[in-house]
Amino acid sequence: MSSFPIYDQSGVPTGETCVIDPAEFSAVISDRLLHEAVVMYGSNQRLGTSKTKSRAEVSGSSKKMYKQKGTGNARMGNKRTPIRRGGGHCFAKRPKDWSYRLPRKALRRAAAMAFAAKVRDGELFVLNSLTITEPKTKPIVQMLSKIGVGEASCVIGIAEPNPTVWKSVRNIEKCSLVPATEWNAATLLRSRYLVVTVDAIERFRARFARPAV
Repeated sequence: MSSFPIYDQSGVPTGETCVIDPAEFSAVISDRLLHEAVVMYGSNQRLGTSKTKSRAEVSGSSKKMYKQKGTGNARMGNKRTPIRRGGGHCFAKRPKDWSYRLPRKALRRAAAMAFAAKVRDGELFVLNSLTITEPKTKPIVQMLSKIGVGEASCVIGIAEPNPTVWKSVRNIEKCSLVPATEWNAATLLRSRYLVVTVDAIERFRARFARPAV
C-alpha cells in the first residue's frame, strides 16, 4: 500500500491522503511486456514515407536510344534504364507500413503495470481537482513547482478532456496533458512524474483494476 498526499490545484496540501495498492492494478510488473508495448506505440507513429522512382516512373522516352546493330556501340535500351544517369532505380523504395498490434489483453495489462510502477516508485502526485476558467500557463507552472515536480518531465492526467486545461499546459516544456481515457503504457512511462486528479485515478481504476478474488 502506498499513501500519497492530496494537493489542491495551487499546490497546497489539503491534509487528505490517497491510498493506492499497486497490486490492485498488477501483482507483477513485466519489463519485457512494458518494453514491447512502448515499442509498438512508437512503431505505430512511424511514417514510412521513403519512396524512389522505378524505370517506369521517371520521365523520358521509352524509345530505344539507337538501333541494335551497325553503330559500333554497345547495345542500349531507352534512357530510363537504371544503369544510366537520370534513370529509375532497379528496386525502387516504396512507402512501408510499420504499424502492428499487440493483443488487447496484453496492452491492458501493460497500461495497468505502468500505473502500478509509478505508484510503486513514488512518482505520483495527486490533485483533488484541476479546474481552470481561462487559459493561463503560470498557475500550472507554480503548482508543479510547489508539489515538487519542478522542471522534470511530467504527464498531467485528468478524468475528461478539457480544452482550457490543455491550452494552459501545451506551452510547458516536457509536460503534457493526457485524459484518463487515453492512458496507456507509452503515455504513462514517457515522463518521470505522473500528476493526476482523484477523479482520473477512479476513472482508470474502473477500467483497469484487477477484479477482486
